[in-house]
Amino acid sequence: MAQADSLVLDVSGLCAGYERTQVLHDIRLTVGAGELVAVVGANGAGKTTLLRTISGLISPMAGEIRHRGERIDRLPAPQVAHLGILHVPENRRVFPDQTTEDNLLLGAYMRMSSRERPAIRREMEEFFERFPNLGERRKSLAGVLSGGEQQMLAIARALIGKPKLLMLDEPSVGLAPAVTEQVFETLVEERRKGMTILLVEQLAYQALSIADRGYVLNQGTIVMEGEGKTLIAQAGIQRAYLGTQPDDIV
Repeated sequence: MAQADSLVLDVSGLCAGYERTQVLHDIRLTVGAGELVAVVGANGAGKTTLLRTISGLISPMAGEIRHRGERIDRLPAPQVAHLGILHVPENRRVFPDQTTEDNLLLGAYMRMSSRERPAIRREMEEFFERFPNLGERRKSLAGVLSGGEQQMLAIARALIGKPKLLMLDEPSVGLAPAVTEQVFETLVEERRKGMTILLVEQLAYQALSIADRGYVLNQGTIVMEGEGKTLIAQAGIQRAYLGTQPDDIV
């Protein structure tokens, strides 16, 4: 395990929730540089609350969240994002009245200097090559894109911001299997390039099959952790927490 001050994310003793309802209980997890870490669990396990707390949208009740050794658990969401911790929430959340191109430019706003603009334009073209459907609809309003196209746009918008940590909340929700596979292939490719990713997913087998490490979240508590494929192989974990059979692994 890396030293605490070298971790991209170090969560310890985290408790969080909404008003008087506590959802997360003593969460402890880490994400090292260049890792793809998956947090899996059923609906209502607390996965979305975890990401919202890390990104500063929810104030923790107790515990610490550190980025590169520095505490961030009391920072507002804009300051957390400014550190390069970017959160792609569930259900896409693109800017529907802006074009596909404009959504990508908005994702790069923290890099938008005269020196960076040529690189941003090149990267936009690379994304349009990688996702041809987006390239064909680059001038279309994002609100008229299909669900799969909006998800790809949301991920591309985050990636063009060059995040230090990319956090994704249920990127497969509402997508056809072929589009889900494309999303996971994109995450694998970004991981190969050195991107640090925290992936929250209900599709446990698919997520763990591409993850370096995984955490199983159940009723707001981490009940198991380990290498992704090791967790998949444990029959007790399969029966108790993962549900679906592993035939659908990407």
